[in-house]
Amino acid sequence: MNMNFKRKLPIPKEIKNLYPLNDDLRKIKEERDITLKKILRGELDKFILIIGPCSADNKQSVLEYISHLKEIEPLVNDELFIIPRIYTNKPRTSGEGYKGMLHQPNPNGKEDMLEGLISIRKLHLEALEKYGFTCADEMLYPENHRYLSDILCYVAVGARSVEDQQHRLTASGINVPVGMKNPTSGDLSVMLNSIKASQNPHMFIYRGWEVETKGNLYSHAILRGYVNKMGESMSNYHYEDLLYLNKLYKSFDVKNPSCIIDFNHSNSNKQYLEQIRIAKDVLHSMNENQEIYRLVKGLMIESYLVDGKQDINECIYGKSITDPCLGWEKTKQLILDIANERRKMKSKINH
Repeated sequence: MNMNFKRKLPIPKEIKNLYPLNDDLRKIKEERDITLKKILRGELDKFILIIGPCSADNKQSVLEYISHLKEIEPLVNDELFIIPRIYTNKPRTSGEGYKGMLHQPNPNGKEDMLEGLISIRKLHLEALEKYGFTCADEMLYPENHRYLSDILCYVAVGARSVEDQQHRLTASGINVPVGMKNPTSGDLSVMLNSIKASQNPHMFIYRGWEVETKGNLYSHAILRGYVNKMGESMSNYHYEDLLYLNKLYKSFDVKNPSCIIDFNHSNSNKQYLEQIRIAKDVLHSMNENQEIYRLVKGLMIESYLVDGKQDINECIYGKSITDPCLGWEKTKQLILDIANERRKMKSKINH
């Protein structure tokens, strides 16, 4: 075998014991989990906002960003349920580029998976300790989920992973909501089959164990656009796209049909400023159609301290080194605008 087995890494329980949740933090997590599940069941009319950097590349700047979310939260808490993005492992289409804090705690340093596992847990833990936020992360490697399973409030399965059997089965054993992105091909039936599979119970091999799951009734869709056969980015957040997804949901036997709209990736062709326009478009669709209003439970926005992206060697504090992000000042206004539009919608419904 062409592999060099460098060292045996600690199992998740060992890392959790080194950096545990205390009872107060566990209570915060439980309360946020309950709220999020109520929103996805349609029992609480709030809007989910999953927001933050494309990749969590620097602990200090990520926590500073989250501190800004904490400051604005009281102004929008009546309408929005904020979930910071702390994405600590990043898929690479060609295998090249920064793979996230799990691989490289220091983006300019060497890969160190042990230090990475410790760093990502400490970062998620500090977000909860300092700011009361349980956060979202992408499940790039299903076997690594348990290092953070007691602290996350939301898990995303990416467009390149959504067809993978291990991701689907692992999602069926996760006790927080899992968002399944449509594949890069754009075939929504692939995503719906993943949602259906993850909502059902399964038995399979996981981390060397024979495990049995109960199914995750809070698996749902994330629309992120797709790439056509000509290699062109195509969006799928429009009014007609949402009606089609709603119709497709009805043909699958799934619970809690819900959708999160990812504003970046192929929906914006990675033109980060387009996220502002797309937000207005989605909110308008919700305002025009009650089925769409009930279907769309939230938004996913890539945002950081500074507009755009940079080369990994530039070292501009708070600027993305992966996909371009919306800077904080524009983000702050966008959050306030989304909350205000929601208030107008609800006022219209009530009258």
